[in-house]
Amino acid sequence: MISIKNVKKIYSSKSGNVMAVDNVNIEIKDGEIFGVIGYSGAGKSTLIRMLNGLELPTEGTVTVADKIVSKIKGSELRKARQEISMIFQHFNLLWSRTVRENIAFPLEIAGIGKSQRMKRVDELIKLVGLEGREDSYPSQLSGGQKQRVGIARALANNPKVLLCDEATSALDPQTTDSILELLVDINKRLGLTIVLITHEMHVIRKICHRVAVMEGGKVVELGPVLDVFKNPQEEITKRFVQQVTEPEETKETIEHLLEHIPNGKVIQLGFVGEAAEQPLITNLIRNFNVTVNILQGKISQTQNGSYGTLFIHLDGADDEITKAIDYIHSQQVGVEVMTNA
Repeated sequence: MISIKNVKKIYSSKSGNVMAVDNVNIEIKDGEIFGVIGYSGAGKSTLIRMLNGLELPTEGTVTVADKIVSKIKGSELRKARQEISMIFQHFNLLWSRTVRENIAFPLEIAGIGKSQRMKRVDELIKLVGLEGREDSYPSQLSGGQKQRVGIARALANNPKVLLCDEATSALDPQTTDSILELLVDINKRLGLTIVLITHEMHVIRKICHRVAVMEGGKVVELGPVLDVFKNPQEEITKRFVQQVTEPEETKETIEHLLEHIPNGKVIQLGFVGEAAEQPLITNLIRNFNVTVNILQGKISQTQNGSYGTLFIHLDGADDEITKAIDYIHSQQVGVEVMTNA
């Protein structure tokens, strides 16, 4: 569906050349939700803008739906863009138009007749859950409702690809989740290929099948989301994963507890897939002469399965604790000793 081959983007400035995207190679499958994550300046926005021809690569090729977007121009590019829609962080709605009129706008540009246009708009309003708000203006809508209008407008011409440029960054967490759930629903119903860029691992975890991690213009890590959660290779990837598995309040809680636990060991367990559903703690208590105190934990769902972290305190004789830890390893559960009293 999407092929990015040996792509570089170099900007010229008075102080010299800036390499925004550095030799990126990505293949995105038809019907996939693919995430690109990175901090500001990583090159992710430049990369996504090359998918619809808003930016041209300095080197390499970008192919979307069998069209080489990096080489076509004029009317051919405009036609290709009808199959590649985009939603934005700040919605980019027409403030003088109602919800219905905003959604109809790309159909007007495409020359679709009024009756057919209104039929399509009604379908989209229902799809994104905006029934009853058809005649409202953007100023009368919440942030989540504005983004739903943006999504409906992007789907008007039945695109094959939906690009999401930090589409949830301006929304509160609850609204973010509702928009992400809508995108998953659209992906399943329409078989739409979705590419999104973000700096939030929660967004990747919630809806993406695969993820590319960018730093300094390069893709430093790429793979299925669950694999990246299970075994992040790069330091930047580990920091992103910790956004979800070890939020700041968790670190503070555990550090506080470590100061007040005189004996035993505090360990962090990492569960992936089926391991997250096994009665591990029950088996520890039954089979080893140790006491187990659960300190804090969380299980998260990804599109590929479950991923969880659990902090526990094991107390007992050293040899029993060692046996218990060896047993945990044998169950394909990650173990990290946080302290050794």
